[in-house]
Amino acid sequence: MKFSDLWSWKGTIDRGAYAIWGCLLFAIKYNIDRVIAWDVIHSSWYAWYYLFPPTPRLEAATANLFSVFVIAALPFIYTGIVLIIRRIRSIGLPVWLAMLFFVPFVNLLFFFMLSILPARSDVAVKQPYGFWKRVIPENPVGAAAVGLVVNVLSVLIFASFSIEKLTRYGWGLFVGLPFCLGLTSVLIYSYQKRRSFASCIAVALASTGLACLTLIVAAFEGIVCLVMAAPLAGALAILGGIVGYVFQIHPETRYDAPKILGCLFIGLPLFMGVEHHVSPPAAEFVTQTSIDIDAPPKRVWPNVIAFAELPPPHEFLFRIGIAYPMRARIQGQGAGAVRRCEFSTGAFLEPIDVWDSPRVLRFSVTSNPAPLDEWTPYSAIHPPHLSGFLISKGGQFHLIPLPGGKTRLEGTTWYQHHLWPETYWQWWSDYIIHKIHLRVLTHIKQITESQTAS
Repeated sequence: MKFSDLWSWKGTIDRGAYAIWGCLLFAIKYNIDRVIAWDVIHSSWYAWYYLFPPTPRLEAATANLFSVFVIAALPFIYTGIVLIIRRIRSIGLPVWLAMLFFVPFVNLLFFFMLSILPARSDVAVKQPYGFWKRVIPENPVGAAAVGLVVNVLSVLIFASFSIEKLTRYGWGLFVGLPFCLGLTSVLIYSYQKRRSFASCIAVALASTGLACLTLIVAAFEGIVCLVMAAPLAGALAILGGIVGYVFQIHPETRYDAPKILGCLFIGLPLFMGVEHHVSPPAAEFVTQTSIDIDAPPKRVWPNVIAFAELPPPHEFLFRIGIAYPMRARIQGQGAGAVRRCEFSTGAFLEPIDVWDSPRVLRFSVTSNPAPLDEWTPYSAIHPPHLSGFLISKGGQFHLIPLPGGKTRLEGTTWYQHHLWPETYWQWWSDYIIHKIHLRVLTHIKQITESQTAS
């Protein structure tokens, strides 16, 4: 180890020096961030916050805190790229793989792999292990089949552990598992012989598709949720397949596949367990939709507080099982009244908090039905995410007078979901809630304008 390792782009670095420098730099960076967090937000900063930031606590100070974090991280980013490129060079892998340094979670796996893979010169005469050579056929179809079988078994084990044991839909399940499926399938497929890039990606995607089918057959999940997760899982499986393809280019790295597989099969459940114990509270999101109605607010108001039966949905989203509103009824008048909004899967109970006729109707939510009816080959399944993972916290209708006796009706929902990565699943939840808003607002518009015309 030399201090010039931290800034010199020349030459290579061995796995031992790379691993030690990486751990030392992380320890230094972590303690710097602890001081910054205490100075900026007067709060402790824990190591797992890098993967699971405490979003609600940091909302007010996010801009200031993370701007300082970024400035403090710049020298570490430079040094990290230097070390990774020199380490990649020693293994004989493409330099562009250094970009994985910026991919959350994947960068941890990548650091771990770079810390254990030997330099090319160390293993120039390495041969495949006898046991693995006998188990994995040289024939590409047979090798791919072994990889698929291994991944089906691993999906059953890891998904059961995360969903049934931990009741957790997090980074380990939606990010770690698809990436590992793509990587392990390619490592097994290419163990005996170097394979083409296209065939490696095809095997990675086939492994992920078979994993989804396994979850359906084993009654872990329905079709709708897996379709929603498919873009994320497919992209990560491709990324894992690319990494696997790069590792199998040279025999000296290809024959280390059993070591990498062992590390993944140990590391993934450990990560899931840590994620479960340090999981941050779910952030609260807001979705707002508006529509203009050709009627004054006083005519719109009665149809806001309660509305009659909506026609059957024609939107594809609702026809495949997503819960949709059917009618709304109210008991009482003013603050304290209870609005009952009935969906296809059950009813939301909505105690009225603000009754400002004909301007604002605001309510909290004390009971949430299931967010969807799953498509499944069985009579019914009830995965944990159907209860308590997408929660509406409250809602509001705001009637804004417009010129010409018109009204802008705004519908707002405050909600939480307990699925990670938060941003990915927020795209889906915002889209679904927006469609629900439009269904209700359009119905109110049609009823009100019809009443006004008559």
